[in-house]
Amino acid sequence: MRALARAIKLVRRPGPAAAAEATCMPIMASLTTCLLGSYASWRQFIRPPLLHLVVVVAAAAASSLPGAVVYGAATSAGGQKISAIFMFGDSIVDPGNNNNRLTEARANFPPYGQDFPGGVATGRFSNGLVPGDFLASKLGIKELLPPYLSDDLELEDLLTGVAFACGGSGYDPLTSKLATTLSSTNQLELFADYKEKLRALVGEEEMERVISEGVFFTVMGANDIVNNYFTLPLRRHEYDLPSYVEFLVSSAINFTKLLSSFSQTLNDMGAKRIGFVGVPPLGCCPSQITLAGSPSGQCEPLRNQASRLFNTRISQELELLNAEQSISGSKIAYFDIYYNLLDLIQNPALYGFKDVSDGCCGSTVLNAAVFIAYHSCCPNAIDYIFWDGFHPTEKAYNIVVDKLIQQNMKYLM
Repeated sequence: MRALARAIKLVRRPGPAAAAEATCMPIMASLTTCLLGSYASWRQFIRPPLLHLVVVVAAAAASSLPGAVVYGAATSAGGQKISAIFMFGDSIVDPGNNNNRLTEARANFPPYGQDFPGGVATGRFSNGLVPGDFLASKLGIKELLPPYLSDDLELEDLLTGVAFACGGSGYDPLTSKLATTLSSTNQLELFADYKEKLRALVGEEEMERVISEGVFFTVMGANDIVNNYFTLPLRRHEYDLPSYVEFLVSSAINFTKLLSSFSQTLNDMGAKRIGFVGVPPLGCCPSQITLAGSPSGQCEPLRNQASRLFNTRISQELELLNAEQSISGSKIAYFDIYYNLLDLIQNPALYGFKDVSDGCCGSTVLNAAVFIAYHSCCPNAIDYIFWDGFHPTEKAYNIVVDKLIQQNMKYLM
């Protein structure tokens, strides 16, 4: 299936004849390119509905191959389709949008990707897959959720969803400035750009179908609390903890309104189903345990208190927002990552973990992102809950995403 997708690239090629000659090998994966030549040449001649039909036909052909695993629009147990997955957020769900930015919040170098297929460092802040990948695959959409800013973005990716998340981002505008990364508002701008690009490719009606049947996730807030309030206490000079949490909650709700179809402004993005993922137990991150000097590797209580306070308040506000927009048919579900990750930390043996307070790559604030570029990490990441000073391992993400889907997806169907 991935080989088929490669045949539908959105990048310009040298020319239709050269592209067709180079790619029309006797394999089904080259079907679309053989039929149409390069993207640059065939887009101007094919009307959007026919373009989508070609993609569907090619996918159907590939699905007939022996042993083929077919992804695409999934259908829930209740019969409601999921056309695509869209991800907004920070480094927890960034699959590589920061790769070409001058920022410390990057992960497109070893040891990141140590256990990714082929051992490739794609920009994901983990040893392997991240939550967006697991959500896309477990919901039957596709194997990986690619970054929107990828140089290798494909038409199939636009039809089935992408990630706009950027490492270092947050709901607080100051957070992204400190990390020289894209803000939550910038991510919404990327989504608006995505909609225009998809409209040009497949037409208004098909674009609206993809958006209305898609599921949107937002995963931010951790950088706001850890960086702006505790590590670099810039906001602590302006707010006490409850006040800063209220500021974050207000910012997060405004972001969600702009993303959802509830907003009646020109900024209406049209999301009908939004999964709002809360903040993890930040006091249990190895870097925060070390920074706070917690004894015996215990989770730092004040940072966990901040996480719980944010999650409590945002879940209350989301409940009110849900009631307000029920008329429009939009749905928002709160996803509790805090207690699901904490369960792994408190009961590691149940999940096959041996180390809960150390990172496989180290346990300080400097044991993450560009600060560990080309360093060596432990070879047995499967025994660790945390990969670096901040981010969980692929194994931990996989378990947590399973829990989140089981507990919460029914509220978006």
